[in-house]
Amino acid sequence: MSKLLVLQITMLLLILVGALIKRIGIISKEGQKNINDLVIYLVLPCNIVKSFMIDCDSNTFVQFAEVLVISIGIQIISVILGKILYGKREVGHRMSLQYGVICSNAGFLGNPVAEGVFGSIGLAMASIFLIPMRIMMWSSGIAIFTQSKDWKATLKKVVTHPCIIACFIGLILILTQYRPPAVITNTIGTIGNCNTALSMMVIGMILAEADWKSIFDWEVLRYSILRLVLMPLALYVVCLLIKLPSLVTGVCVLLTAMPAGATTSILASKYGCDEIFATKLVVASTILSMISIPIWSMVLTI
Repeated sequence: MSKLLVLQITMLLLILVGALIKRIGIISKEGQKNINDLVIYLVLPCNIVKSFMIDCDSNTFVQFAEVLVISIGIQIISVILGKILYGKREVGHRMSLQYGVICSNAGFLGNPVAEGVFGSIGLAMASIFLIPMRIMMWSSGIAIFTQSKDWKATLKKVVTHPCIIACFIGLILILTQYRPPAVITNTIGTIGNCNTALSMMVIGMILAEADWKSIFDWEVLRYSILRLVLMPLALYVVCLLIKLPSLVTGVCVLLTAMPAGATTSILASKYGCDEIFATKLVVASTILSMISIPIWSMVLTI
């Protein structure tokens, strides 16, 4: 539990650092946009490739397949749920809410939490769980913010997006168990490790322009309850009913219980879609997850 709290407090402190450097003028609006692009087009792809560099053997592939199927099902349901619940919201709010249902912060927060609770096998399963979400966040997720009706053009942008290319490279690496030379692996890993600090500080920069008193409004609280409690609870019940292995259930439920992804704010800022509201979703759900994640961790390991 102490490791979980340290991890989440660290994330919040990085957000505060970002807000501070924006407030005192170290980073300009243009500089903030440049950091957004740096994260999306370089740091995140390296982080994705790095996450797939895990060791697997034939005995674990069945469980990996179960995790993958569950994750695909969650993504399909999340897209439908977002349209049903938030289809009639105002444009700026609708985009962030629908994206926030599809994409959580499982990439940054979920991997270390899964490893801390379930060990190295938990980390490997978490990486598999994240494959469909990463594909969705850079396909359906981007389409939400761009509102593009030209699906051929959208598909072309998605397929050529650095993060999608990184997913395909990662799949090749995990299936073949091939590892690039150490100098390449270290370079990718070093750049990817910047993801946490840069993403959280970008959120802080956006938050510097927000009204702190309005972070916990009712719409944000309702979203947080859905993201942190209702979605993982529904999955937990389904996993119990179909009697999935406890390890598979634990990893899938725990990663489903993660707060809104940092890319919610980053993409909202990039496409001019009410980044202040998007940041509220990220910050409020992250703060509340400091309570919900330890509780889920205890429930899933009983």
